[in-house]
Amino acid sequence: MRIQNSDTLTSHGNIEGRKLVCDILETALQAADPYNATRDMLKLEGGKLTIDCPDFEPIGTPNPGPHVFDLDKDYDRVFVFAAGKGMLRVAKALEDVLGDYLTGGLCIVKYGDIDDTSKFEVYHAGHPIPDENCVAACRRMVEMASELKLTKRDLVFTGIGNGVGSLLTLPAEGISLSAVSDMVHLMQIEKGVPTAELSIVRNHLDQVKGGRMTRLFEPAQMVHLLAIDCNYGNTGIVGYPGLMRANVWLHTMPECGSRELATLILKKWGAWDEVDESIRNYLSNKDIGRDVMRQEEFEKLGCLIYGIMPDSKGPLPTAMKRAEELGYPAHLMCRGHELEAAVTGRFLGLMGKTAISEGQPFPAPCAMFYMGEMLVTVGGGTGVGGRNQECAFSAANVIQNEKRIVIGSVDTDGTDGPGGDFDDEASAQGVTVLSGGIVDGYTIGEAQAKGVDMITPLQTHGTSKPLWKLGCGMQVSQNISLQDLAVVLVMPPEA
Repeated sequence: MRIQNSDTLTSHGNIEGRKLVCDILETALQAADPYNATRDMLKLEGGKLTIDCPDFEPIGTPNPGPHVFDLDKDYDRVFVFAAGKGMLRVAKALEDVLGDYLTGGLCIVKYGDIDDTSKFEVYHAGHPIPDENCVAACRRMVEMASELKLTKRDLVFTGIGNGVGSLLTLPAEGISLSAVSDMVHLMQIEKGVPTAELSIVRNHLDQVKGGRMTRLFEPAQMVHLLAIDCNYGNTGIVGYPGLMRANVWLHTMPECGSRELATLILKKWGAWDEVDESIRNYLSNKDIGRDVMRQEEFEKLGCLIYGIMPDSKGPLPTAMKRAEELGYPAHLMCRGHELEAAVTGRFLGLMGKTAISEGQPFPAPCAMFYMGEMLVTVGGGTGVGGRNQECAFSAANVIQNEKRIVIGSVDTDGTDGPGGDFDDEASAQGVTVLSGGIVDGYTIGEAQAKGVDMITPLQTHGTSKPLWKLGCGMQVSQNISLQDLAVVLVMPPEA
């Protein structure tokens, strides 16, 4: 089970509804695990490794499968290099399939990700703010790529997943880690800049982002595994064309931004004069640093690309199917949009109330879903919390006394925000980060009975402690990130 405190979550309030929401979210979280998908796409028999998985190929790829690699005859070594939250699950799958054919590799993951591999150098590093371990890991990856003296007789698997924007950080010459970290904190935490825009800025201040990671492993045969669905997106360009022309965060793919665009983004958010001078100088000087990789350069390398998390088998459709099985018609309200978490929570709560009072937009019983990447513009707030916690917390205030509504919101990677010591009792149990929250119409009443403030934490962004005190904060094991998932369960009148 990925939800580690379901007993606490379902011990109070609307117990029946909470159990249903836990069931739905647990099913979704199980689907957000790339281990089985990675194993399923690989078949090793008699020294021949076959990849024959059309569902994972980007539409329009110039290199369609099946692909067969004769590991005894055509290749001397096999390596794996991965970066992103939960990407050890991909590495573990490759290790289990390849066995003795696997030479080694390196993985960069978030603090708390469990390492059960045996052939990799594993670095746990900072997210969402990059730290010294991010830099050390990237330096080691660059060193390994040089020391290995790769040839065309080497096979290199790469893995990229959400969180790579922080974990894969090696600032360009002349730019310090502190300059980049301060810029990320300013943009993402204080100003609430969408990740897509922040990524463009980061890419043009780095030595390994923006396709530069692929350059490290030339001239080896490369197989790029992406913890996404290559054929789903909100850019209007999907499949292979999207990866070539609209990518800003998959650092083994070409990048579509520029230094000029990075500069415009900083100015748009009023950050140009606030970031370190070295960043302004670097972006203004086209003659220093090597540019990001573009499509023409990438296509000369003959890399293979697979999106190992097809949307049809992902958390959202899996959760909706489970809701239907439990007797709750499932409806999608919103997907893919970057909205403020507190606003999203209020919206979810109002949707639930409208379903009860008006039978609109869907009559009870029903389950309504949201999936995307919520934002929290922290400003000067110093509390410990996270997007999904803030969403649930906000929703609780809206659905007060609505005994038939239960709302759950969770970050699929298992860590909702950077965390910290938010409560002495929680810290004593080794809990320093929550994954989201489950609330219902009884939550505000329970908070009043226990003297828990349900207003101030939204202003200070310190929602972890009150949710923990109320038994509403979710603990979830870590894995890859496939955005935030929320469900509004509206139970029938007789419930």
